[in-house]
Amino acid sequence: MSAAAAMALQPSENRKSARRPIRVALDVIVLRSGVPENLPGRCLDLSEGGVGAMVAGELSAGQQVALELRLPDVAFPLRARALVRYQGKLRCGFEFVGLPREQQEMIYFWAHRLSPRPVRSVRSEDTSMLATISDSGMVSRPGFVSRFRGLFLVAGVLLLLGVAAAGYWRWQHSWHELETDVYAAQEMPLRVPAETMEKRIISKAEPVYPEQARQAGTQGLAVLDTIIGEDGSVEQVHAISGDTLLVKAAADAVRQWKFEPYQFSGRPARVETTIAVEFELN
Repeated sequence: MSAAAAMALQPSENRKSARRPIRVALDVIVLRSGVPENLPGRCLDLSEGGVGAMVAGELSAGQQVALELRLPDVAFPLRARALVRYQGKLRCGFEFVGLPREQQEMIYFWAHRLSPRPVRSVRSEDTSMLATISDSGMVSRPGFVSRFRGLFLVAGVLLLLGVAAAGYWRWQHSWHELETDVYAAQEMPLRVPAETMEKRIISKAEPVYPEQARQAGTQGLAVLDTIIGEDGSVEQVHAISGDTLLVKAAADAVRQWKFEPYQFSGRPARVETTIAVEFELN
């Protein structure tokens, strides 16, 4: 590993905002050769600028991904584009890209509500009644503090609901673009080598040698580009090379073939492969 690559894996210490500890599930979506892959993970810390997490998969610094997680007690999921800033021993650091301010404020409010600034209690010098001194040094009575906290909580809840609603509707447009890219990639069949799919043939129909081609002494290979569905049936057949009569006979036969479904990430997948049918005169 080069020195530059090693440096890229080190977490940055120049963070613009403090990260707070959090333990929630995290979904990471990454495109590999145009194919989306979902990597499960778990958040370790969170701020308005990014996420630290444990991810069950390999990523590289500078790689763009999509993240989805749910903050405790927040109705809407947090969905964001992010860049991988570092990875080491399954631990990753992600920096948000284009996160709307509404969602940044939602994260900020959640973090500070979850971890309020500490307060300490002392006895006021001029009274026996217990007073509270905040970090700013201001002294207040317990009753006043309780009322103030109640008003702050109500205002905070209203603010959170407003911010969450506005952020949800504003973020939908950006997230829709990412989902469009992911779903488009999902609709594309996986390219699988011919020898791999040949081993997964369950049943095959032998092609009928065209009589016209037999009389003309035509023989050789008919090469077909074939798309096989998730259930193992042949969906599409396109000619690549070969005599027209031989290609037609080969395509008619291949359409009746049946394959064992190809598995990708634990699920059946559509695949594209090349099938060659040989015609030989005895």
